[in-house]
Amino acid sequence: MNEAENGRTEEEKVQGGLRTRVAHGLFWKLMELVGAQGIQFIVSVVLARLMLPSEYGTISLIMIFMAIANTFVQSGFATALVQKQEIREEDYTSVFRLCMLLSAVVYLVLFLAAPFIAGYYGTPVLSPLLKAMGIILFPGAVISIQTAYVSRNFDFRCLFLSTVFAVTISGIVSIVMAYLKFGAWAMAMQQIVYNFALMAGLFRTVKWRPSGKFSSESIHGLYSFGWKILVSGLIDTVWQNVYGLIIGKRYSQADLGGYNRGEQFPKLITSNLAAAIQSVLLPAYSQTQDDRPRLKNMMKRSIRLSAFIVFPMMAGLIATATPLVRVLLTDKWLFSVPYLQIMCLAYAFWPIHATNLQMMNALGRSDLFLKLEIIKKAIGIAVLLISLRYGIITMLILKVADEFLCTFINAYPNRGLISYGILEQYADMLPSAVCAAVMGAAVWQLQRTGLTPGILLIIQMLSGVAIYGGLSYLLNRESMKYLKETVRSFMKKH
Repeated sequence: MNEAENGRTEEEKVQGGLRTRVAHGLFWKLMELVGAQGIQFIVSVVLARLMLPSEYGTISLIMIFMAIANTFVQSGFATALVQKQEIREEDYTSVFRLCMLLSAVVYLVLFLAAPFIAGYYGTPVLSPLLKAMGIILFPGAVISIQTAYVSRNFDFRCLFLSTVFAVTISGIVSIVMAYLKFGAWAMAMQQIVYNFALMAGLFRTVKWRPSGKFSSESIHGLYSFGWKILVSGLIDTVWQNVYGLIIGKRYSQADLGGYNRGEQFPKLITSNLAAAIQSVLLPAYSQTQDDRPRLKNMMKRSIRLSAFIVFPMMAGLIATATPLVRVLLTDKWLFSVPYLQIMCLAYAFWPIHATNLQMMNALGRSDLFLKLEIIKKAIGIAVLLISLRYGIITMLILKVADEFLCTFINAYPNRGLISYGILEQYADMLPSAVCAAVMGAAVWQLQRTGLTPGILLIIQMLSGVAIYGGLSYLLNRESMKYLKETVRSFMKKH
C-alpha cells in the first residue's frame, strides 16, 4: 500500500513538474507574442503610414515565395527533432548540415527563377528583391534548429529575449529606410536584418552549437516522420498563400496590399498563438504520448484557452475595424476593412487546427497529418475554383466556409486517438463563443454614437474588455480559472 502511494506520489511529482514547465514555457511564449510581436505590430503600422498600398503589395508577393522556399528548409526535420522522445547531439548537427545544404539548393533555384517571376507579374523590381531576400534562407535554417532545441528544453525565455532584440533592430532599420523613400526595399531589409539578428541572439542565449559529424543514421531515423511533415508543410504553405498569388495576378498590387493589410491584424494574433501552442504543447504532448486520458485533458484545456483568448479578439476586431484602420493606417487603407472583417472569421479557426494537428504529430502520426492535408487542399481547390468567377469579397467568404469545414476534418482522427472529437471540442469552446459574440454585437453598436475615430476606438476597446470579462465571469469561469492557474503556476516558480 505504501509502495503504491509512493509510486503515485512520484508520478504526481513528474506530472506536476511537466505542468509547471508547460506553464513556464507558455508564459514566455505569450510574452514573445505581447512583446516582440507588439513591437512588430507598431513597426508595421508605421511602415503602412509611410508606404503606398502598391509597395506593400510588391513585398507581400515576395514574402509568399519566401514562405514557400523556407518550407523546404525549415519544415519536417526540425519538427522531428522536437517530436522524438530521445535525442542525441549528432541528431541536431546532422539536421543542421542537411538544412544548410537544402538552403543552398533552394536559394539557387530562387535566384534563377527570380527574373521569370518578375516577368510573370509584370514587376521588374521583384527580381532583385527576391535575389536579395533569398539570403534569409541560411539564417532561417539555423534558427529552425535553435528553436527545436529551445522547444525540447522549454527554454522560451531565450527565444523571447532574442526575438525582441531582432524585431527592435530590424524595425528601426526598416522605418529609417521607409522614411528615406526606399519603398519595398525597406521591408525587404527588415526581413534580412531580423533573421540574422535573431540567429545571432539565439547563439548568445542558447547553449546548443553545431558540433560533431554528420550522421546518415540520424537522418534516416528522423526521415520517416520528417518527410511527411515537410510535404504537409509545403502543401499548407502554398495553400495559405495561393489567395495572395491569385489576387496579385488577377487584380492590382494595390488590391494585394489591401488584402495583406486586412489579413495582418487577425493573422498576427492567431498565427502567433498557434505557434505558441505548437512550440509549447508539442514537446509536452510528446513526453506524455503513452497516457491517452491525460493527453485528452491537456488538449481540452488547450482548446478552451485558445477559444477564450482568440474569439473575443476576432469579434473585437470585426466590431472596431473601421475606426481601427482610420486611426492606425489612415483613410487610404479604408478599402481593406471588409477584408479584415472576413479574415477575422477565417483565422478564428486557426488555433483549433493547430491544436488538433499537433496532437497527431506528438503521437507520431505524421501519416495522418499528410493525408488530412491532401484531403483539405483538394476540397479547398474546388472551393477556390468556384470562387474565381466572383470578386475578392466572395472569394474570401467562401474561404471562411472552407476553414469551418476543415475543423471537422482535422479533429476526426483525434476522436479515435484520444476520444476527443469535434462536437466535444465545439462544446468546450461554446461559452467563449457566446461571450465573444455578445460582446462584439454590443461594441459594434457604439459606432452609432458619431464620435471621432480615436475616441470611438478607445471607448469600444474598454467596453469590449469590460463586457467580455463580465460575461466570462458569469458563463465561462472555468477558462478564467485555468488562465489564472497558469499565471499563478509561473509566478510561484519565479
